[in-house]
Amino acid sequence: VFQSVTCHPFSDLQVVAAWASVPFPALRSCSFTDTLRTFQQDLPWKLLSSCREEKVSCCFAQSVVLRGICKGRKQPASPLHACESTEQILQHYLHTVFPGAFSTSHVLEQPCSTLPPYPQFFSPLLTRQGFLLDKLPSYSSAAVESIPVLAALQSSPILHTLLYSLYKDLQKLKTRRGASFFSAGVEDGDFQEALEELRTLSQCYETGFEADESEDEADSD
Repeated sequence: VFQSVTCHPFSDLQVVAAWASVPFPALRSCSFTDTLRTFQQDLPWKLLSSCREEKVSCCFAQSVVLRGICKGRKQPASPLHACESTEQILQHYLHTVFPGAFSTSHVLEQPCSTLPPYPQFFSPLLTRQGFLLDKLPSYSSAAVESIPVLAALQSSPILHTLLYSLYKDLQKLKTRRGASFFSAGVEDGDFQEALEELRTLSQCYETGFEADESEDEADSD
C-alpha cells in the first residue's frame, strides 16, 4: 500500500523497467502452475534496466508476456491449479504478487528459437526445448533449439531510483567546460529546464517513503 504518490505515473511522459527470465526456469517434470508456486517470495524474472536492482514488492502497472509454456494437466490443488488456461494462471499470479496493480498478460505457445547463430551458452541441465532437468543427463546433451521466456515491462517505484540517480549524475556535469555541448545548439537554460523536468518525472514514481528520502538528500545538498 502506498503511503502517498507525488503525481500519477500515467502522465504524458512514461517510463518502464524491463525484466526478463531467459530462459524461464521451468522443470520438465513440473507444470507451469507448480513452477510459479515456487516464486512466492522472489520474482521469476531479473531486472534488465540499468539501475541498481531492488526487491520490488509493488508496482503501478505492468505488461507481461510468456512464450513456450503450456498449462499441463493436474488435479486442482490450489486456486492456481483451478485456472483453465495458462493466461489465467499467469494473470492470477500477477494479481496475487502485485495486488491493486493494473496487469496485462499475453501468452504465446511458440517458444523463442535458439538455433544458430544464437549462442549456445546454456546449462547442460536444459533439454533441447529449454526445460530444466532434475539432474544432469548421462549422455551428452544436444544443442538447445528453443527456450520458454517470461518478460515484463513494469511501472514501479524502482523507476524513481533510476531517474533520480540520472538527475543527480547530470547535475554534476560541467557544461560550460564543453564548447561542443553548446556548439550543438544546446542552451544552458534549456539544459537546466530539462534537468528539472527529469527530477519532476522521477517524483511520479516515488512512494511516501522514497519522498522522505529524497527530501533528506535535497537537504544534505
